[in-house]
Amino acid sequence: MPGSRWRDSRGAIVALVTMATFIDLVAYSVAFPVLPDFARRLGASPTLIGLLFASFGATLLAVSLPMGAASDRIGRKGPLIGGLVILAAATGLFAFSDSLPLLFAARLLQGAADAITWVVGFALIADLYGRAERGRVMGLVMSGTSFGVMIGPSIGGWLYQIGGIELPFLVVAGAALAIAAALALIHLPAGHAEAEQVAMRTVLREPAVAACAAAVVAGAATLAMLEPVLPLFFATRLGLGPAAIGLLFGLAATASIGLPPIYGRLVDRWGGRRLTFLGLVLTATLLPLIALTWNMTSAGAFVIIEWSAAALIITPSLAYMAEAVSAAGIRAYGVAYGAYNVAWACGLLTGPALGGFLFERIGFGRLVLVWSPALILVTLLIARVRVTHVRVASDIL
Repeated sequence: MPGSRWRDSRGAIVALVTMATFIDLVAYSVAFPVLPDFARRLGASPTLIGLLFASFGATLLAVSLPMGAASDRIGRKGPLIGGLVILAAATGLFAFSDSLPLLFAARLLQGAADAITWVVGFALIADLYGRAERGRVMGLVMSGTSFGVMIGPSIGGWLYQIGGIELPFLVVAGAALAIAAALALIHLPAGHAEAEQVAMRTVLREPAVAACAAAVVAGAATLAMLEPVLPLFFATRLGLGPAAIGLLFGLAATASIGLPPIYGRLVDRWGGRRLTFLGLVLTATLLPLIALTWNMTSAGAFVIIEWSAAALIITPSLAYMAEAVSAAGIRAYGVAYGAYNVAWACGLLTGPALGGFLFERIGFGRLVLVWSPALILVTLLIARVRVTHVRVASDIL
């Protein structure tokens, strides 16, 4: 029937994956600004607030690989719907939390939902599209989901004014359930039979997968390193307050939001591996420019340039991971993107800690002068890894 054709459409599936990752980021960004004050009103100390934020990463790390492997075996649809239901439960729990244990439970569930949505969603995209199209499609997904970070705080603030702290969370929970219901109606093409028999260790010991994961750690650590130290540098160097610094980051995000589809098309032409390494080298090369900032205008220009280069890491690396497992004759994209998520989380954990440590001791100027050549060296070492894999019977369960 013509009216049901959308259920079999790859475009509809991509749109729903984009909506799923979008609402996940909206949920994260709605919670981010209100959690510290919310937890403090429930009696949390600064240490407990820090643990509350860290708990998200704990379940993100714990769930990514197992759920990726599970989706390889049982298919993508069930886990993706389940991830959205968990996201709705977590977001609803935030709305009605009246104690710290409930708040921690909501945050832990939110981390699990994030892991499932992103890992299974991108594995599904890799299932549906070959190498010639993956970059373009993944770029479109990333561009669409970027709006979640941009509008999440605004949506949260507006709904908070209308209906109090519960309304933003309830609206996001309802949207997550609506997307889950739409996903339940679509028909996913068969294509997991080959992946069902592949052991997790087979994917994880692939040199190309390890190289991609290392590149992701390096890129994520660099971006995460800048998040705590850049505001401190701008405050000290230019006397900028939180509002002005927030404006700079907002301008950078807005300027780079249209880049993922462009980079995605370049990936389809030149490959994710090559562009990921180019993005790492450009990010490293441009990083010291930020230390030359002399006013608000120059700060905005340098941040936009750096964020645009960093975007050349993210979209290509997503396609690079699919390339790595495909080149080995493996279709276990769930495990592959589980490894990607774990690598990204490791970068988010190590980057700020190392960056803060170095900033306190040597200052921002020397920090970027040390970080830049180190990142280039790491990139060159990773780029030496070649795909040399022959599957044997022992690789199959």
